[in-house]
Amino acid sequence: MTAPQTGIFALGTSSHAWLEFDVIAPASAADAAALVASLREPRTTIDGVNLVVGFRPEIWASVAPDAAPPGAHGFDQPVTGPTGKVMPATQHDIVVWLTGSGYDVVFDVSRAIVAALAAHATLAHEIVGWPYHHDRDLTGFIDGTENPSLIEAMALALIPEGEPGAGGSILLLQQWEHDIPSWEALSTEGQEAVIGRRKIDSVELDPRPEGSHVARTDQDAFGDIFRRNIAYGSVTTHGTIFVGFSATQAVLAGMLDNMVGRPGGLIDDLMRFTTPLTGGYYVVPSGDRLAAFGSDERA
Repeated sequence: MTAPQTGIFALGTSSHAWLEFDVIAPASAADAAALVASLREPRTTIDGVNLVVGFRPEIWASVAPDAAPPGAHGFDQPVTGPTGKVMPATQHDIVVWLTGSGYDVVFDVSRAIVAALAAHATLAHEIVGWPYHHDRDLTGFIDGTENPSLIEAMALALIPEGEPGAGGSILLLQQWEHDIPSWEALSTEGQEAVIGRRKIDSVELDPRPEGSHVARTDQDAFGDIFRRNIAYGSVTTHGTIFVGFSATQAVLAGMLDNMVGRPGGLIDDLMRFTTPLTGGYYVVPSGDRLAAFGSDERA
């Protein structure tokens, strides 16, 4: 079985950093990809930090066509709904996700990676995250209630054996900024109607409001994803880093379309209180394929 990048499933880390890079010139794409691949050794951790890397789908297809999921593409156009709700497209070329027990080691490794890639890629976007009350979103609700178990996640989030890109995954990465004052002005019942779950225990409302977040992103309708969402920000500006892994991009894209009301016109009520600032799709290759690319193909 093709081994994934294990950091995808490394739960319980208390500090996260997401680094998005732009390749300096198209001719440097292969060199940058090989250099990023070399950073993945040893495969699990570097100085106690888990490291996961991904590539703009078009870049990965150009440097490793045999391992490219067919049809995968960058987040190059905003997702716009009929009422004007927009999810912006801020696609970059490379993403590096670092997690560790403390931000000091994550910070040190982040700086080292930026320096290592400096000749081939520039840091375009950096965001640091942290867990909020173990498993809650900054809205106060439990996040990832429908997440599969780790065993199930391996089957749902990874491209199956025998398919191009086996053992890899498609990542959707977004930064969402919350309007907490407006959110906290709602009663608990009002918040529950927006989310579609009870706040205290995350039990789904019955019946669930049609415009609720649960209803608009129903995994029974679109397909399953594995979420690694995390909080970010300061006292004045904060929100959620949405991190969704799926074996197919269509599952993720379908959820985004439904949230903005495309088709049908009904938007996700949660979008009245939180705004997407970024959006990018990345191919996260298997650990095996990435290691082979870094060690063999560029030797």
